[in-house]
This record gives sequence, structure tokens and C-alpha cells, in this order.
Amino acid sequence: MIEINGKPATELEAARVLAVVSPIRNLAKMKDHFKLSTANSLTQGKGLGFSASAFASISLASAIALGVKPDLERLSEIARLGAGSASRSLVGGFSIWYAKKNGRSYAKQLPASSAQKLAIAIVPINSQVKTEEAHKESVRSPFFRVRVRETKTTLRQMLRAIQKGDIDEIGRLAELESLSLHAVTMTGPEGLVLLAPETIHVIQQVRMMRETDHVPVWFSLDTGPSVYLNTHAEFVDALSRDIERNVNVKVLKSRVGGAAYRMTEHLF
Repeated sequence: MIEINGKPATELEAARVLAVVSPIRNLAKMKDHFKLSTANSLTQGKGLGFSASAFASISLASAIALGVKPDLERLSEIARLGAGSASRSLVGGFSIWYAKKNGRSYAKQLPASSAQKLAIAIVPINSQVKTEEAHKESVRSPFFRVRVRETKTTLRQMLRAIQKGDIDEIGRLAELESLSLHAVTMTGPEGLVLLAPETIHVIQQVRMMRETDHVPVWFSLDTGPSVYLNTHAEFVDALSRDIERNVNVKVLKSRVGGAAYRMTEHLF
């Protein structure tokens, strides 16, 4: 039995869960049936990493429930089978996801004590577009190969910025990378536009705050219209109020999260 946010999983959702749970059952040499319940504290908005957090949680919870203790790299590989970004959510912090390292694909947290001071304001915006649609569109864009090539350079720059704890450079690079991501989804065969009017309004407000008010804030986007505002801790309260007042959207304040961990509070 698989339950997601209080509702039975669809066939596709169940298949994704089994892709993660089955390898862990194999490690435990068990074939028992199970009940799995997963719930997000936040359910509104697209491009907020719901799948990433879910499959990071499912992989760790399954390993604990079945009494197996794979190393974090192996568990990250398994979480990736549910959602690629789950490999990074599992290990937490600033992390790098290796597409292929010694024949394996997993994530590893980077040492980034100074960079952990990054503060994040999040604007959740809803969308009916599925992430899978964006994946299909992006690889068919004429600019996809260029993006992959440029990302290698951006990655090296980002790793240096994280190592230095340079929050301004981290924000600048994340903003450029976000624009590159959406450029390829918009130039696929279907011209998939993931942005909403509120997205554009927030981006315009961020640029005005940065250029006119000299607030060190940069936007970033995942595969959806929701916006992340990346800044220093001392600016996050004021810029959140500014966005709520001028764009009339809800803003959540956050920080860089840690690795997945076991809780004592249960869902059933």
C-alpha cells in the first residue's frame, strides 16, 4: 500500500516508489509487502523539489525499516532511481551529483561551512505542467548541446564559489543557470513555457532591488514557475516583505537544508 499526501498512489507513482524500495528489499533479502505513507509539509507550488524530498525520505526510511545500512553513496544511487535530484537531497547541503564516476551515479555533500549562511526566500507558484514534459522538451532543443557544454564551465565556477563561501557569486551563477535551463525548455518542439506571470513579476522586482536598492539578491528557478530568492541572512526578511507587498504573493523563508534524517514523529 502506497499513500501520498493522504491519497492512494497512482500506477505511475507506485512504480517510481517500487524503483527505490525494491533494491533496498533486495539488499535486505526480503520480499515482504509493505505500507508506505509519504507527506509533504508544503503541497502548493511547482518546481520546489517535492519528488527530491520524497524519494530521499523513502530511501532512508526503507533502509531503516528493513535494517540495512548501505553507505550514503549507495543509498544516494538508489534514491536517484525515483528522482535524480533526490540523490542530492538525501546527502543534503551544497552537494554535487556525479553523472558517472567510476561507473556510478551518486551525490556527495561538499564542505561549505561559510556558504551555508546563504538565506533563501521561496515564492511557491502552481503549474499543471509535469517535470517529465520539461525533460522531453529540453533534450530536443537545438540549444541543448550548447547548454551541456556551458554547464561544465559553470559547474567549475560554482564549485570555487562554494569553496570560498562567496554567496554573491553562488547567487549570480544560479541565476544564469536558471535562465539557461528555461531557454532549452522553451525552444523544444512544443515551445514549453514553464514561467507564470507572477514569475516574471518576481524576477523584475528582484532585479530592481538589486540594481536600484543595491540589495544582494538573485533569483533561481527549477523546472517550474516557483522562484527562489538567494541572498544573505540579514536581507531575507526585508526582501520577503518587499516581494509580498509589491507582487502580492506568499513568500516562505528558508535556508540550506541538511541531509535526510530519522524522525520520531510517525505518519501512521
